[in-house]
Amino acid sequence: MPNAKVLSEKQAIVEALAEKLQNSCAGVLVDYSGTDVATDTQLRRAMRAAGVEYAVVKNTLARFAANKVGYEGLDPFLNGPTALAISAKDPVAPAKLLCEYANKKDSNIKIKVGFVEGKIISEKEVQALAELPSREVLVAKVLGTMIAPVSGLVNVLNANIRGLAVALNAIAEKKSA
Repeated sequence: MPNAKVLSEKQAIVEALAEKLQNSCAGVLVDYSGTDVATDTQLRRAMRAAGVEYAVVKNTLARFAANKVGYEGLDPFLNGPTALAISAKDPVAPAKLLCEYANKKDSNIKIKVGFVEGKIISEKEVQALAELPSREVLVAKVLGTMIAPVSGLVNVLNANIRGLAVALNAIAEKKSA
């Protein structure tokens, strides 16, 4: 039985991790075993730049934190070496970065599972999430779709006016001749 000091430290870690899970909009669990230091350092740097928090977690403490916030579905995946990447703002960033590194030819990173807005998603769904275009691209596509009917209407109206101008010009030329 652990002493009171160790137990309180572990409870504080579980509380902090549970709060991070609660406040995050998305996260991904990975198996990082066999990853060399250079790759890990590069990955951590990319994560920091994207505003993603990446850390190695103890499975038991992560299990307690996950159960505390309602992510019981993570239990089967909390075994072996586990790292957690979470983002409070961008739901695509953790998946995109980890899949980018996992898909490299000599990478040892393996996606275990993920979660988005409280829903547990499989490895394939994490891959699909990573393939989504960025928010800016999606907004541009939506705006383009919304503007298309208006531009079509403008073109139709211009064609009618252009046709009228051509007809009036032809009549004017006929009368002047």
